[in-house]
Parts: sequence; C-alpha cells; structure tokens
Amino acid sequence: MKKLIGLAAAGALIVGLAGCASGGSGGGAAEGPVPLDELVVGFAQVGAESGWRTANTKDIQASFEEAGIELKFSDAQQKQENQIKAIRSYIQQGVDYIAFSPVVETGWDAVLNEAKAAGIPVVLTDRAVDSQDDSLYVSFLGSDFIEEGKKAGQWVLDEYADATEKVNIVQLEGTTGAAPAIDRAEGFAEVIAENENLEVIASQTGDFTRAGGKQVMEAMLKSNPDIDLVYAHNDDMGLGAIEAIEAAGLVPGEDIKIVTVDAVKDGMQALADGKINFIVECSPLLGKQLVDIITTLNEGGTVEKRIITEETTFTQEQAIEALPDRQY
Repeated sequence: MKKLIGLAAAGALIVGLAGCASGGSGGGAAEGPVPLDELVVGFAQVGAESGWRTANTKDIQASFEEAGIELKFSDAQQKQENQIKAIRSYIQQGVDYIAFSPVVETGWDAVLNEAKAAGIPVVLTDRAVDSQDDSLYVSFLGSDFIEEGKKAGQWVLDEYADATEKVNIVQLEGTTGAAPAIDRAEGFAEVIAENENLEVIASQTGDFTRAGGKQVMEAMLKSNPDIDLVYAHNDDMGLGAIEAIEAAGLVPGEDIKIVTVDAVKDGMQALADGKINFIVECSPLLGKQLVDIITTLNEGGTVEKRIITEETTFTQEQAIEALPDRQY
C-alpha cells in the first residue's frame, strides 16, 4: 500500500510502500514497528570543520532526542578511516539503522556491504557516495550541490554580464574527493563557461575550514595579484579569505568580490556587512527529515531514493532581513 508521509523540514513527500524490514536488532514490517524508545540509530558525522557542520550535528542530535530515539554519535574528524571504523562498530553493536555523511565519495562499498549483510538499512545525509550498487543505502537526504554551484555561477555571470576584459576568479575548494567540493565546482564551471571572459585562474582546497581558506587565499594573493573574485565552496573558507584580503590591505566585497555557499550566521553577517557579495544557502537542518525517514522505515515503509532539501540564495539586503531569525 502507498501512503504519503510529510517531511516537516522541507515539506517534501516520502512515498511509503509495504515490505521493507527494519534493521539489525529491530523487528521491521513482519514483526510490526519497534517502539521508538527502543530504536537505536548510529550516526557517523564528518567532523566539526565548520559552523555549518556544528549546526548540522546539533540539529540531528536534538531531533532524535525530541523523537525519543537513541542516537549513537561519532565524530570522524574528517578522516574516512574513522567513519568506517564507527560504522563497523555500529554493525557489531546491532543498531537498527545507520546514517552518515561521507567524508569523501569513494571507498565505501566494503563496509556498506557489511551493513547490508547484517540487515541494517543505511541512510546517507548531506553527502553522497560514488558506488555502482545503490542497494547499499536506502536513501540520500541532502542538497543538490551541482545546483548550488550553478546558483553561484549565475550570480557571477549576471554581475559581469558587461565585462569586456578577463575576470580573474580564484576558487577555494572543499575537501578533496568530497561530493560538495566536486559538484559545486562542476556546477559553477558549467554556468560561467557561457562568458569567455570569466576564468578560474587558480583553484585549491581549503578543506572547508576557515584556517584553510585564509592560508590558501594568502598564497593566491601572492601568486595572482589581480584577483577579481573569490568563489569559496563554503562560508568558513570565505571568511578565512576575508582575513587574508584585509591583511593584504584590500577591501573584501569591493576590491575583490566574494561568493560563498552555506549561509551560516557568520557568513550572513559578513554578507550583511558587505564583505561577502552573495551566498547560496545549504541548510544543515536535516534532523527532522532524517527522523521521518527512520520512522517511516520502522513502520514497514520505504522512502524515496533521493530527497532534496529546499534552499534559497541571499543578497546583502536579504541577509540583513534574515539575520534576526536565523537558526544557525
């Protein structure tokens, strides 16, 4: 039978179909749903590399606490081997479900096959895995990173629509091999290719950290003195770039324009102050949607394979208006 489950955070719909069992220690459809206070979910987080990630962790923990579901949590400190170790630990403990945000896209088949063999459904949050076997996970909940890159690229395309000379762009990439780093670069490049004057003259990873963004920007300013715009894959790297630009005696947002992705409070404040010119939102508030997925599966249903969160963009004026009520 089909039933529609409302996803609170995004208003999206999950289609429930009968016949999907619960995980390692639970009962599943054949035995009836497990009481929520008896469910155990293991969550392997990337780390705490940014304000976005911190907000994501807090929202997930709060959402499971509110639902009365036990959440076992681990911080991988941005190392894939730590996440794999945590997932294997959850399998050994016989949790009902496993959720995680992959540090990088590749190298997950072995451990996900172990979870599958143990009968533990896996949900991907925020980031995807690159695998030929999509039966290794039940759903991927998160943003469309390519679309985020396209939105950033469209602002640049519009801003420099009348440019008759080369516009020098530098890109601060996220963690090498991570889905948002790959996809945000791809979407951005696709859109700015429409104007041959827009050129990415340097691109380097800042590992999604503020310190990394500052360090990379300092090096780029020394080797490329005529930078017109910075495209940072997240706010934290953009904020680090601001520090480097100001230390070089330049005015961020004016001498060098800055476009970032995330829309965390620090980034939004910098946008409101005119130091960042445009931000593409990537919401970290995935907790309620993840709880909805788990409870749907627990009741014997299935969920959509890909669930995309709804997000917007911000100009300076919009940031000023949104800041007072910003949750993260």
